[in-house]
Amino acid sequence: MLVFRLIGESFRFAWDALRQNKLRTSLSLLGITIGIFIIIAVFTAVDTMRNQIQSSVDKLGSNTLFVQKWPWLFGDNYPWWKYVNRPEPSFRDYLSLKERMESAQGVCFEVSSGNRTIKYRSSSVEGANINAATQEYDQTWNLEFENGRYFTESEGKSGAPVCILGAEIAEGLFGTDDPIGKQIKVMGRRVTVVGVFKKEGEDMLGMSQDKNVLIPMALAKGIFDINSERYNPQITVRGKENISFEEVESELQGQMRAIRRVKPGQEDDFSLNKTTMLSNQLDTMFSAINIGGWIIGGFSILVGGFGIANIMFVSVRERTNIIGIQKSLGAKSYFVLLQFIFEAVVLCLMGGLCGLFLVYLGVLAVSNFTDFKAALYLSNIVLGIGVSVGIGIVSGFWPAYSASKLDPVEAIRS
Repeated sequence: MLVFRLIGESFRFAWDALRQNKLRTSLSLLGITIGIFIIIAVFTAVDTMRNQIQSSVDKLGSNTLFVQKWPWLFGDNYPWWKYVNRPEPSFRDYLSLKERMESAQGVCFEVSSGNRTIKYRSSSVEGANINAATQEYDQTWNLEFENGRYFTESEGKSGAPVCILGAEIAEGLFGTDDPIGKQIKVMGRRVTVVGVFKKEGEDMLGMSQDKNVLIPMALAKGIFDINSERYNPQITVRGKENISFEEVESELQGQMRAIRRVKPGQEDDFSLNKTTMLSNQLDTMFSAINIGGWIIGGFSILVGGFGIANIMFVSVRERTNIIGIQKSLGAKSYFVLLQFIFEAVVLCLMGGLCGLFLVYLGVLAVSNFTDFKAALYLSNIVLGIGVSVGIGIVSGFWPAYSASKLDPVEAIRS
């Protein structure tokens, strides 16, 4: 009951201070408000971007490896000279891996040709990506269909003139009509639409099936050189669910070294890229942004903390005689101490809640007026409240301590 009584009185005293000295208190709370707003706004933006990018990275699969010429490295000093003379992953490499890999759920060879024009009668869509893949494409990627189906085994092996369209391509060519069974023109060849991918929308990394057209690899062989570097050949390997990722990666590395006849001690002439490489780089980048938010917001909070301490010292001087009366009636020193600390915490919470409210308004504005879907997470709300409480305790302790040590007789006389 004593705690609730202290909290109730602290709210009353804090409200009286705010009501009686509106300008002074508001200016002091402004520093807390701005500081909490900056920190939580930065954290909210970072968390929103991190989650959206991470969801894009997760599309690649946590147990998926990509055999490519270039490694996924980031930074100013990219050692391109070490990788420029490496051979591209070839169709022959894929066939050898498919025979040898025991821990793989699927091994797929893929190539892509971007910025192409797709035609259907008088309609056309520009900027389409033409992807060609072997039959195992549905084993290494998570595919969802809006309409139609995947390639049959015979279509994949024989190179039948069939294709699967992304949602935007299908909408641009056919509108609301059913595209299944209709023939379109892809890179000068007429192909029949057998499926349409489910609409995904553009993600933070630009990875989406919406603007893709997928054709069988056997068909692509008759249209362009699938081993050419200009078509970005890669081998995608997805491990079995009951086998650890490290084991799959170790076997894949060993098999590729054997296929390429890389001597012991010699550096690999290929790269095994994985999603953890992207996640680690994202963590490093966002950690630096978080530190910047703490530094910028910390200065505002520091100024606000001094303002709260100043208010509390003034409050102690104004209520010195009341403190004397309380102590003469038997109030303990810790009661007076907690009373002023709670008052400082309440003032800081007012500023912190104002900062959180401004962040919330910003999140609503961004989500409603742009395509970027922001979110104010519960962890950031708790962080903002926690920082406000911490600043209140720190800035209010010394004024509260000085009030608790007042002599009751001297305090009443003043």
